[in-house]
Amino acid sequence: MFKLKPDNSYMMPAHFGARYAGPTSTGWYHDVTAMTISYVTDRKRLAELLPQRFEVAEKPVISVFYACNRNIDWLAGHGYNMIGVNADVVYRGEEETLEGTYALVIWENLTDPILSGRELQGIPKVYADIPDHSTNGGTWRCNASHFGHKIIDMEISNIRAPELEEIAVSAQAKQGKDNPMGWRYMQKAGELEPRVDEYTTYPSENHINQIMLGDGKLDWNELSWEQNPTQFHIVNAMRDLPILEYRPAAITKGSTNLFLPNRMTRVLK
Repeated sequence: MFKLKPDNSYMMPAHFGARYAGPTSTGWYHDVTAMTISYVTDRKRLAELLPQRFEVAEKPVISVFYACNRNIDWLAGHGYNMIGVNADVVYRGEEETLEGTYALVIWENLTDPILSGRELQGIPKVYADIPDHSTNGGTWRCNASHFGHKIIDMEISNIRAPELEEIAVSAQAKQGKDNPMGWRYMQKAGELEPRVDEYTTYPSENHINQIMLGDGKLDWNELSWEQNPTQFHIVNAMRDLPILEYRPAAITKGSTNLFLPNRMTRVLK
């Protein structure tokens, strides 16, 4: 009879054994190219999307990011692409208060990180077709689609090097707010009640080798149930959040480490 071993990490189907953990299966993403477009939105409408204990931050800012992840240790060198949406928030729990970002949704084009992120960390990941980004005439573009219907188009143009003052201001604004957060919610089998209902934080460490700024532009498509039966309500909700003011968009290149022994994924208190 198969028995679970303590201190091992398991995912379905668990009866084949624990997840592989070897000397080369670290959390390092050695080659990450990212595009981030941020904008100010309507405070009240953003608040309607946040679960209990989360509040909109001082500025109601949404950040939409694309990442082309390559040479990933835990995937034996394989990679995948993602497009996600974060909201600047404040978490007010029973024992702690944190400033950071709340993940509204993250699309990825590979099943493995979707399952591990949803089951183990509470990150709201779903599937989409996300081709590699393209560059033409100095403009960077990327997009996501599902069932052959476009979800979003992202574009950054008028690219330039950042001023030293801009880098300093950005670094200061992020101090104490490196807290990515999510909601791990799973229903009981065959019932509507939740089996797991908890808020999480999942820190990471980013090393930026190159950064460029530019003008961002987002185009959310409007979808019907027939076009995208499992995600149309997500896409339409993002489209309905007004873009009141774009902030400078960023293109970065570097690496990311998702496994920090001193800052492990944990349940918020």
